[in-house]
Parts: sequence; C-alpha cells; structure tokens
Amino acid sequence: MFYHSGKLQYEVKVDTPNPMFAKYLQQAIGGVEGEIRVAMQYFFQAMGARGDSKYRDLLMMTATEELSHIEFLGHAVALNLQDAPTSMQDEAAADPVVAAIMGGMNPRHVLSSGLSAMPVNANGVPFDMSHVYATGNLAADMMANAMAEGGGRVLASRLYNLTDDAGMKDMLSFLIARDTMHQQQWLAVIEELGGMEATLPVPNSTPESHEATEHSYYFLNTSLDEPTPEGRWTAGPSLDGRGTFTKKDKVEPLGQKPDLGKARPDSAAQKEQM
Repeated sequence: MFYHSGKLQYEVKVDTPNPMFAKYLQQAIGGVEGEIRVAMQYFFQAMGARGDSKYRDLLMMTATEELSHIEFLGHAVALNLQDAPTSMQDEAAADPVVAAIMGGMNPRHVLSSGLSAMPVNANGVPFDMSHVYATGNLAADMMANAMAEGGGRVLASRLYNLTDDAGMKDMLSFLIARDTMHQQQWLAVIEELGGMEATLPVPNSTPESHEATEHSYYFLNTSLDEPTPEGRWTAGPSLDGRGTFTKKDKVEPLGQKPDLGKARPDSAAQKEQM
C-alpha cells in the first residue's frame, strides 16, 4: 500500500523556463541513470527480499523516495516548458533565439504530452525496464544499487553544470545529496554483511566443490601487443580471502576447436552441408 502527500519532497522553482533543459531533465526521469530505473529496481528487489526484514524495508522506503524524485523532476520539466511555443507561427518562434530553443526541444513535449514530462529519456526513448536488476541475492543487488546511484549522481552533476538557473541548481543540489546518501547506504549493507571478504564471491553460498578454483584468481592477459596491467588484481591475497591473485601473460586455450560436423537431413541446410 502506498500513501501520497500533495506536497513535493523538495521545492522546485524555475527562474527562466528553458524547453531544451526540459529535454535534458528527461534523462533523469526515464534514462538508464534515472529515477524510474532505480525506483523500479529497489521496488522489485524489495518484493523478492528474503531474510532479515529490515533490508526489505530499507529497499521499499528508498524505492518510494525515488518515486518522489520522479514527481518533482516531472514538475521541473513542466515548469521549463511553460513558455515553449506551441505553434510554428507563434511570434516567439520567429525570434532566432527562441527558434533555436524550440529546435532543440523534444517535439513530443508539444505533440504528445501537452508540455509535460514523459517516461522517456533525453532522446525521447521510453524506459523499457531492461536495466532493472533484482537478483534475489542481497550482496549482488547492493552492488548494482551502488553503481546505479553512482551513475545517477554523475548525471545530476552534469545537469547541474548545464544550467545557470538558480532554481534548477538548487533542486539538482538536493538530488546530488540524496545520491550521496543512497550510494553509501547500499555499501553500508555490504559492510554490515561482513564486508567484501564475507560477501565475496557472490553468491557466497556456492560450494567450493562446484567451482574450478584453480581458475578463480588469475588475471588473464588476452592482448597480443600490450603487457599485463599490473595492480591489486595481479598480486596479493584475493578480496574474499580464499586465494592469491596471480597473472597469466599468455593465453593458453584449454578447449577444443569447435566442429559441429555435418548438418542434419531435416535441418533445411544446403545438400553440400550434409
């Protein structure tokens, strides 16, 4: 069950409406780095959460907050569109500056939504849920969530740099701050689970007898002309404490040359293949 307040989570003010910036803001709503993505990701993770119920509550509460972000970003889009020309014959559209803005805005904001936000990215492509990750494994989901919030904070920072509007900067400053918290709360769950050593490898419930552990901890250089990039991943104890990182500078194929033999008579292949 959800409840809704008539007030936005954070105040949204636009000093100078900009239809082109409305198009950019759509990325924060319906882009792969956007709020629809994380809201649905946390929501489906919560619905599939097993174990301590506090993690389900954490996910559900944050999913609901992300819905609030969609709401005030949608309001920001509409406010940026309020002075957009709706006709090619509008006197405003004859002004070269306004015409340039109109040329850069999403025409569907006029044609489809009546100068309102849509569930699309900055290119007008609808969000299709293909970037919603909910594995049922708490550690895997927390890593995916931290990455998603990192991408969202990058996007909000870029949007902040793209506008001179004080109201938009204030709103985006709030989003950047919330992304800071959300990144760290997901990583805090991993720390609470025992940190990297306890949670890795994911899933940590897979028996070692199911894993060819002789192949678990070497970095494989697959380049013909570049040396192995040396780093924490090529020497020293593995992060899960189960092995030692090493490197292989030369690829040694362990498999056979693939050969499927002749085609079946009922496969509709050419006679020469049979």
